[in-house]
Amino acid sequence: MSEAQRKLYDRITSGPRGSFRGPFTVWIRSPEYLDRLEPVGEYLRFKTVLPPRLSEFAILIAARHMKAQYPFQAHEPHALKGGLDPAVIDALRERRRPQGMKADEAAVYDFATELLETKFVGDAAYKAVAAQFGEKGALDLTALIGHYTMVSMTVNAFEVPVPEGVKPPF
Repeated sequence: MSEAQRKLYDRITSGPRGSFRGPFTVWIRSPEYLDRLEPVGEYLRFKTVLPPRLSEFAILIAARHMKAQYPFQAHEPHALKGGLDPAVIDALRERRRPQGMKADEAAVYDFATELLETKFVGDAAYKAVAAQFGEKGALDLTALIGHYTMVSMTVNAFEVPVPEGVKPPF
């Protein structure tokens, strides 16, 4: 490991993530890229206006859409800890629209699903998110979905497996 890689490794493992797994094992191959990407990911994961329940929900939606097992299994426990109903997660896993979502969850689901499937967000989906979280929230959600789509592309392209002993989520 180069000095630049070691510094990044130490910074990331001593931060809110506390570990160095999954896509980080790929991104470390380009310390310049990871050095710029990691603060963006930290903001999107931990510091947006979205509560953890909803940011983790959006991450799961993006991961499932991209058929990316690593981020789905990694973020499922965080979504549960944040208060997302296990039935909602099970529906995502099965590629079904979850039933019984709270209003804010439905707004995030519709926005994320529309963006991922059509590459656009219509007025109704945008207004539902903006009404709850403002324009900043709509931007944070868009960036979060985009970031975790890229995370998913990374783990899929480099075939990052779920950890040994962990059942693939789908």
